[in-house]
Amino acid sequence: MSKTQSLGLGTAAIGRPKYINIRQQNNAEQFSLAKFRERGLALLESAYEKGIRYFDTAPGYGMAEQLLINWLKEKQDPTIEVATKWGYTYVANFDKYATVHEVKEHSSNKLNEQWKQSQKLLPFLTTYQIHSATLETGVLENQEVLLRLAELKNEHNLKIGLSTTGANQLEILKKALAVEVDGVQLFEVFQITYNVFDQTAVSAIRRITSQNKRVVIKEALANGRVFPNPKYSNYSEAYLQLSKLAEKYNVGIDAIALRFCLDSVPVYKLLSGASLELHLEGNLKTNAFQLEEKEVSLLRNLQVEPEKYWKERKLLGWN
Repeated sequence: MSKTQSLGLGTAAIGRPKYINIRQQNNAEQFSLAKFRERGLALLESAYEKGIRYFDTAPGYGMAEQLLINWLKEKQDPTIEVATKWGYTYVANFDKYATVHEVKEHSSNKLNEQWKQSQKLLPFLTTYQIHSATLETGVLENQEVLLRLAELKNEHNLKIGLSTTGANQLEILKKALAVEVDGVQLFEVFQITYNVFDQTAVSAIRRITSQNKRVVIKEALANGRVFPNPKYSNYSEAYLQLSKLAEKYNVGIDAIALRFCLDSVPVYKLLSGASLELHLEGNLKTNAFQLEEKEVSLLRNLQVEPEKYWKERKLLGWN
C-alpha cells in the first residue's frame, strides 16, 4: 500500500457548515447552501485527483452522503472505496444559530431508515458502521440490530464496523470484538480516535490488526488542539516539539500529527478531515517523509490521561 493510499477523506466538514473543532480562522462570508455544496464537490474531486480513494461519510454529516452519491455517479471508478455510518440524524438544517446539530439513535428503526439512503452508495460502499457506538445505547447487545447488520453484510458483501468516541474506547472495542452472529465475528472495521494526545487505543489497535481486521484513525488532529493555541497552555511543551518537527521536515504541524499516527501504529486508513483545498494539500504532505524512531518516541510522550482529554473535548463548540 502506498502512503497516499493510507490517507482517506472524512466528509463531515464538507457536509455541514459546523462541526466540533477549534476555529483556526474567522469566516465572515455569508453562508450559501449552493456554494457550500459546490465547494464540497470540488474538494471530493481534488482529493480524487491527488490519489485519495477512500471516503468516509454518514447521514449525520448533513449533505455529505448525498454529495458522495451524486459524485460517484459521475466518477464510476471501481477503485473508489466508501464507508458510511448509521445512528446519527443531522437536525440543524444548515442553520448557523442552531443549538442542536445531531441526534443519536441506535435503534433498528433508525438503521433501516438510514440504510434506504446509504445503499445508494453501492457498489462503491464497502463498509457499514455504527456511528459512535457506546455502552449507554446498548447497541452492541441489541440482537435485532446485530442480526440486521449481519444480514446486510451477507447480502451486499459489506464489512461491518463501528466508530468509537470517549474515554472508554477500550471497553467498547473489547466488547465489539466479542460480538458474534451465528458463530462468526460481526465487526471487521474499527474507526478509532487516536492522536498524539489520546493514545489509549494502542494495544487495541495492535490486537485488531493482528486479527486481520481494519483500523481507521479519526480525529488525528485532536479537533484542532494540535495547533498552538494560547487557551491550551497545558500543551505548551507539545506545541514546541510539534513545531520543531514541522520546521525540520518543512511541513505543517498537521502533517507531523498525521505522520505520527502512520508511524506509531498499524493503520488501514488515516482520515483527513479537510474542508479546504489548502488544508487537504497540507495533510497530504504526510506522504513526503517518515518520522525517525526517536521522534515517534518523543511524540508518544505527549499523551494525556483519557479522562482529561475527553473532558476537554466536550467543552469544544461547533464551529
